[in-house]
Amino acid sequence: MSDKTDDTQQPSSPLLPDTSRRRFLGGVAVLGVGAATLTACGSTNDQGGKADEHPLSPTELDKALADNVKTVVVIYAENRSFNNLFGNFPGVEKPLSSLKPEEYQQRDRDGSLLKTLPPAWGGTLQIGPQTVDGVTYPAGVQYQENLPNAPFALKGPNKEDLPLGVTTRDLWHVFYQNQMQINGGKNDQFVAWADSGGLTMGYYDQTQYSLRLWDVAREFVLCDNFFQGAFGGSFLNHQYLISATAPFYPNASTSAAKEQIATLQSDDPLDTRLKPLDKTPASAMTGAPAFGPSAITPDGFAVNTMAPPYWPTWIRDPQRPDYSKPDLASVLVPQSHEHIGDKLSKKNIDWAWYAGAWQATLNEFKDSGGIPKIPNFQYHHQPFNYFKQQGPENPAERQKRLRDGGLGDELSTNTFFADAAAGKLPAVTFYKPQGNLNMHAGYADVAAGDRHIATALKVLRNSPQWKNMVVVVTVDENGGWWDHVAPPKGDRFGPGTRIPALVVSPFARKGTVDHTVYDTASILRLITRVFKLETLDGLKQRDDAMKARGQKPMGDLTNALKF
Repeated sequence: MSDKTDDTQQPSSPLLPDTSRRRFLGGVAVLGVGAATLTACGSTNDQGGKADEHPLSPTELDKALADNVKTVVVIYAENRSFNNLFGNFPGVEKPLSSLKPEEYQQRDRDGSLLKTLPPAWGGTLQIGPQTVDGVTYPAGVQYQENLPNAPFALKGPNKEDLPLGVTTRDLWHVFYQNQMQINGGKNDQFVAWADSGGLTMGYYDQTQYSLRLWDVAREFVLCDNFFQGAFGGSFLNHQYLISATAPFYPNASTSAAKEQIATLQSDDPLDTRLKPLDKTPASAMTGAPAFGPSAITPDGFAVNTMAPPYWPTWIRDPQRPDYSKPDLASVLVPQSHEHIGDKLSKKNIDWAWYAGAWQATLNEFKDSGGIPKIPNFQYHHQPFNYFKQQGPENPAERQKRLRDGGLGDELSTNTFFADAAAGKLPAVTFYKPQGNLNMHAGYADVAAGDRHIATALKVLRNSPQWKNMVVVVTVDENGGWWDHVAPPKGDRFGPGTRIPALVVSPFARKGTVDHTVYDTASILRLITRVFKLETLDGLKQRDDAMKARGQKPMGDLTNALKF
């Protein structure tokens, strides 16, 4: 019997959230902080503005930003699509529960409509068994089988909501595959080009009452048209966060990295389709696809994970301990193009990147005061460590900009928290939580990262700098999880899949969902505008590409603010 069906057959609708459920504390129903009726901004706003238009004139807004915003903080978590955590948040433009079958049904590799979702290859969990709230969750098995071709609420082996404290398996999140999954904006081949089968369509139904960031979103601003700046994974999106462009590997075809160059489905280096290996099954119902290396495009751009040229990195050079071991195919050459830090430094504006567990990693995980060292420090999540400007040749600059975020959730161990509490954060501050607190599927759970970010926001709100602060909380990319909203057409590098983003500030347009179209580099646009910086070339390139397609450039997050 065929695993496929024609376009006239439709599976059942996606599982809808039980909106009657609430959190209860001491017998009192809790809807979340600021749970009054949410309003929208972006499409319309509470001061009568038009679509994507701030009620203040550009000149008035520039003055308000200069007078009021002195500190911008970016909290950069990991690997969640908007649907995965916020798909049915009140006030979003197009919630999961409103979708018609043609808006979510997935197609097979030959373009035909799938009858059911394929299995979650390798099981729902790769690490286990895990015990959460007294329930044990085994690894390597499927908890949900024979699912309709539709998004579904993640469940455990006993049909209970899968707890946010369970670490699911990882899912592919790769440059070319992401574009193949998006399929020109139809978002109908996530299952076809995933290594996780139907799991990509899963979402957490209980976030409405158990995710702390829902409470934050209710009080402040949730952006429901915010897209990852670049297609694919963490490496490229971290690079995009700081420079709005992809790094480059000159002469890659004659270097040690030549084996990392992608083989595409045509000879065009701009082709968006990676060539599957011959062993790839014809149907998504019978197995995951297989691909060769794809870290570097045929014309030399590094688009998938490569290691930093400096320590900390994957393999340390025993002869030069501040550097990576040389001549490794997986290591990117040092970069020197301008990033947002360079633009800030030109204006003598202080900035820094705080990385959780940075010092612990520099110490090679040696014992320090009895504090346990946290595994899964992600070397490729430290984008400034790829740049000559912050390299070992410039030790004072390196020490000033690449700072230790410390460990855990306590002021006594978390350096970023301590500096925030003391009012000592630089004017532009990036914070990268340590690996087990960043929400990345495969090695981190949602609950721990959610708790950590909520704690960070409490610390920031108690900071002496809070009265002049804007905080942006987002993730780097979708982590392979499906989303139904079509990304706008940009340039060759993105934007990719829609992701959650929150704007938290005394100036936030509180209790709103902002429908303005943003991407990761909208954070750079905000920083550029607030501090009157030169515009990065990557921002100009994305804007020009969108204008050439008849689209408005991305917003700068000011629609989420009110003065």
